[in-house]
Amino acid sequence: MAEPKTYLNVPYAQKDAAKALGARWDPAQKKWYVPGNKDISLFAQWLSQDAAPKSTLASDAGSASSKRSHTINNAGSGVMTYATDKDFVAYSGDEPPWE
Repeated sequence: MAEPKTYLNVPYAQKDAAKALGARWDPAQKKWYVPGNKDISLFAQWLSQDAAPKSTLASDAGSASSKRSHTINNAGSGVMTYATDKDFVAYSGDEPPWE
């Protein structure tokens, strides 16, 4: 079974302090988290309002695609902007755009 994680909002300047208390980096989520075996109260300054233990098997991938708007802003996950031009084609990098 996957280890429960509580994700944190740790500014880059404070990453060493969080790490010293036992926080770990999740490269897939690009966030610091508290492992389930640590005392969460030590990390109170970095807890977000929506911080809840999450399993490593949990996925939010489907939730973003179901909310189609021009801009989606999920706290901690970045901003995704969609083109308003219906004929816009994003450059994929597979072939030069001038051909």
